[in-house]
Amino acid sequence: MSKKILLVEDDKMLTEMYSLKFAEFGYKVTQANSGLSGYKLAIKTKPDIIMLDIILPEMDGFSVLKKLKSNKATENIPVFFLTNLKQEEDVIRGKKEGAVDYLVKADLTPAQVLEKINKFLKK
Repeated sequence: MSKKILLVEDDKMLTEMYSLKFAEFGYKVTQANSGLSGYKLAIKTKPDIIMLDIILPEMDGFSVLKKLKSNKATENIPVFFLTNLKQEEDVIRGKKEGAVDYLVKADLTPAQVLEKINKFLKK
């Protein structure tokens, strides 16, 4: 059975690019274009992993992560931040609040992001 990835990203071009790359490797991708819809979809679909941007409409990624980690239904779903915020305090905050990893979009290709997901899920 293919693993499910929830991609929470408001940039349509990036959403398509990452979705295609993940699907190419057999992942089932669900998309959300706002923090609130991402949170609701996580509860509804129980993905194996969540790729979460930080700067999002309705609710930012830090708030989404906090809500996910405080909800029994979603607290154990691994969350990767996939963002362009690269300030050290954001990285520290993300990991402190429960993100498995903090990936900076500008520093990684979709293939490199996929590699990190594959490594993590094959643990």
